[in-house]
Amino acid sequence: MALKEIPDLILLDIVMPVMDGMTMMEKLRAEPAGKKIKVLILTNLSYLTGDVSDKYKVTDYLVKSDWKISDLIAKIKTIIKA
Repeated sequence: MALKEIPDLILLDIVMPVMDGMTMMEKLRAEPAGKKIKVLILTNLSYLTGDVSDKYKVTDYLVKSDWKISDLIAKIKTIIKA
C-alpha cells in the first residue's frame, strides 16, 4: 500500500503481528519509490533503534515509554515540514 500511495510519512512499530517492522522496512527500501518515503519508528525496543535507524535510513524514532502524544505530534509536524 505504501509503495502505491507514497505517503508523506509512515509511523511504524517494530513489533507487529503479521509482518515485523524490520521486514516491512526491507521490502519498502528495496523499491526505488520506497527509498524516499520518510519513516518514523515508534517502539518500546530501545536497544534496536540505533541499528534499525542506520540500516534502513529511518527518518527518526521514538521509544514509546519516553514520549507523550504531544511529542509525537510535534515530531510529525517537524518531519513533514522538512
